[in-house]
Amino acid sequence: MKLSGNTILITGGGSGIGLAFAEQFMKEGNQVIVCGRRDDVLLKVKEKFPDIITRVCDLTIESERIALFDWVTTNYSKVNVLVNNAGIQLRFDVLKADTKYSWGQFSKEITANIEAPIHLSMLFTQFFAVNGEAAIINVTSGLAFAPLAIAPIYSATKSALHSFTMSLRHQLSATSIEVIEVAPPAVNTDLGGTGLHAQGEPPEAFVEGIFKGLKEGKTEIGYGDSISRLRMSRDEIDEFTARVYNVTKASIE
Repeated sequence: MKLSGNTILITGGGSGIGLAFAEQFMKEGNQVIVCGRRDDVLLKVKEKFPDIITRVCDLTIESERIALFDWVTTNYSKVNVLVNNAGIQLRFDVLKADTKYSWGQFSKEITANIEAPIHLSMLFTQFFAVNGEAAIINVTSGLAFAPLAIAPIYSATKSALHSFTMSLRHQLSATSIEVIEVAPPAVNTDLGGTGLHAQGEPPEAFVEGIFKGLKEGKTEIGYGDSISRLRMSRDEIDEFTARVYNVTKASIE
């Protein structure tokens, strides 16, 4: 995809990976729109980056996704890149899950991680198809390929989004819409809770690595230890999942 002169919508763009993407895209000469659930967070983003466009939106609600699409395409008709980045990660022991979370919270995780990006992809695909060169970037995870057993719903939803992204890429192969998957490793953000990813990759370094892949024209881009996971054999996946579970299971016990 071309890296400048775009109008880009980034979901979950108020913090973490989404905000790092927004900052880098603005540096490359793009107009950037970010949406998020928390007005106070977006106000701080606007204070730091006056040129950024913000929109409060709860993507777990279907009507708000449709309203977001209508608002963006009406007010920023040149929008040509969608970055599906927003996500929720819950860590839990399934035998004790109902003592920590309600089903409503699990349902929201599923909706945010898989229903919302699929719905937005379908909405924007039809808009992009008649408006020239465009791109959809779906942020999955290294966990889409080898799961983190203490985050079973998150891992499953990211695996589903990976599969959807592959199908979307094939369906749109004859159009001018590029479909790109970004599979992060652990990145130092507050995903799942403050401090859980403190040893992860710095967001800025991660985004620089992803932009290198974008410039090279890659359609599936990993970074750090997620690169090896993209092509793991089944035996390697089994070994990885068991090893990481044994290291991390104490955190949910």
